[in-house]
Amino acid sequence: MSQRPPKKKEAEFQNNPFKSAIKTLQDQQKQEKEAAAAAEAAKKKAAAAPKLAKAPKARPEDDDVGLFFAAMDGVKQVTNRGQAPQVNPRLPEIIDDNAEALAQLSDLVAVDGPLSFTGSDESFEGASPGVDPNLLRSLRRGDFSVQDRLDLHGKTQREAQAAVERFLSDSRRAKRRCVLIVHGRGLNSKDQIPVLKDAVRDLLSQKRLERMVLAFCTARPQDGGAGAVYVLLRR
Repeated sequence: MSQRPPKKKEAEFQNNPFKSAIKTLQDQQKQEKEAAAAAEAAKKKAAAAPKLAKAPKARPEDDDVGLFFAAMDGVKQVTNRGQAPQVNPRLPEIIDDNAEALAQLSDLVAVDGPLSFTGSDESFEGASPGVDPNLLRSLRRGDFSVQDRLDLHGKTQREAQAAVERFLSDSRRAKRRCVLIVHGRGLNSKDQIPVLKDAVRDLLSQKRLERMVLAFCTARPQDGGAGAVYVLLRR
């Protein structure tokens, strides 16, 4: 049985390269449309699904709070509010190195004996025998920084003398070099007699204090002037 020849249109289509290319292009477009439709369907499905809650954005103040607590890590709370601040006892010992060197030399050459004394109603000073006069000049000038002070206001003469001796003994034990004793000028006392000032002056001149005191003199105005006295202690 003989094979039937292809129809005329099919034969023309198979033998026409342009028509074959068009068919291929149509197939590709069809596939692209199907892919686009599938993508659109997936997009709609995703849009219909419940959205996950987004984490809230960090506010600037939250960052500041975090930084504050990080900076305060290890800091202890102050529990003594309202109390007077404590003064660091480790103050600089001297202002002038030359004055300290002179004081050390005077420590070596000073001999035992009552302190020499000179003065007037307003100011007074004294030094252990053998002390270089330049040392008193340095003390007057303020070449030694004040490392501690004692205020005698409100004390009786006997209380003041006991307080001064205890203060000088404690200061020397603490290796302080120069201290200040505030005795006042007696302007508010009976007949304006400087009882405490006279008591301090007499006490500093006594022989029993010679092993503690190297020199003393009336303070500069900024430290009390005629109402206070510098005391330079032995090493």
